Amino acid sequence: MKEYLIIGNSAAGIAAIESIRALDASSRITVISDEDYPAYCRCLISYYLAGDVKEDAILYRPESFYKENNVELLINKKVSRVDPKKNRVICEDKSQFNYDSLLIATGAHPRLPEIKGIKKKGVFLLRTIKDAKDIQDQLLINPAVCVIGGGLVGLRAAYALKKRKIDVKVVIKSKQVLSQMLDEKGAGIVQKRLEVNGVDMYMGQDVVEIIGEGDIRAVKLDSGRAFECSLIVVGRGVEPNIDVAKDTEIKIDKGICVDNRMQTSVANVFSAGDVCESFDLTLGRPSMNTLWAIAVEQGEVAGANMAGVGTVYGGSLAMNTTDFFGLPVLSLGKHNVTGDDRDCEELSVIDDKRSLYKKVILKDNRVVGSVLIGDIKSGGVLLRLIREKLDVSGFKDRLLQEDFGYPDILDMVTDREQMYIG
Repeated sequence: MKEYLIIGNSAAGIAAIESIRALDASSRITVISDEDYPAYCRCLISYYLAGDVKEDAILYRPESFYKENNVELLINKKVSRVDPKKNRVICEDKSQFNYDSLLIATGAHPRLPEIKGIKKKGVFLLRTIKDAKDIQDQLLINPAVCVIGGGLVGLRAAYALKKRKIDVKVVIKSKQVLSQMLDEKGAGIVQKRLEVNGVDMYMGQDVVEIIGEGDIRAVKLDSGRAFECSLIVVGRGVEPNIDVAKDTEIKIDKGICVDNRMQTSVANVFSAGDVCESFDLTLGRPSMNTLWAIAVEQGEVAGANMAGVGTVYGGSLAMNTTDFFGLPVLSLGKHNVTGDDRDCEELSVIDDKRSLYKKVILKDNRVVGSVLIGDIKSGGVLLRLIREKLDVSGFKDRLLQEDFGYPDILDMVTDREQMYIG
């Protein structure tokens, strides 16, 4: 019997458990988590903060999941380092665990900017259930909030707080919102929807100081402007939790480097989810794509390979979907054409009155990216076109039409499936 050890109890870790158990029903699986909750959907945290979903609705698996799958779950335990030479991990409390096969699925942590006063009481991150609960507790006495950051985390926090009728101001260093997933036109539509719903935006500015003695009183911007607030939420992206693998034989770049089996540079050590750096389909090189769905895919592949069944991961791609006050937003692969993408072609339609925007980016008549706002029904078929690198020259003029869907590509997909079967 093998000894499987998984560090991390979120999307990638749970997917790996299920993948292992489908192939190996009896070997021992131990999961180590530094949180005190069973697995929950981290991507629903902002909806929980908004009051859109209850706490029990964001549980990813029932608590019985671990017993049913014969998994030993160790919570409130933090791994300090991995020792690949001795096939063991060492925790901060000095406890040690041996393994035959290890999965590092430690995820990522929010990035804390260097701002004077950033460590004052009343500054919060939004990554965990505990973060959301701590913010909720403070809202009762601190009803004026400043959100730092115009990425997905920051804007989702602003949306959640505004849904709770809280006064929210968002300070965004960039000149547009969601610069990592939308182009300028798409960002403008999202910004307008937030502003119409009462979210104040301070574009092209940054917080340089958090003012207050003890409690937070105000923030000062690099423009010289200042405004009062009593609570701050920081949403400036995340950094992978790679510390457990530092100073080991495990190769690290921006994240833990893996091959197409989710295997690291050490044969019996695998990695998946927000901590790992895998091949990006649209970029053609390794990249970090910190998305829930991708973590699940990678965890499934890692689990199968840990159990000895060779499974290949086709690669990840940037993929984000969200909703702001009834406005659906979806971004797939490339979202912008830069000076280095002269061989790319853009197709787009926009209807400001309907808050509708669609864009598809092509390279050699193959879809490499898309932005959909207001109507995202075609997102699934566009994702398949990207993943399978299908030639769209025969129906390129239909890609942005509202009735474009799977019937348009059915013959191509059927042919490809028959080819694989043959």
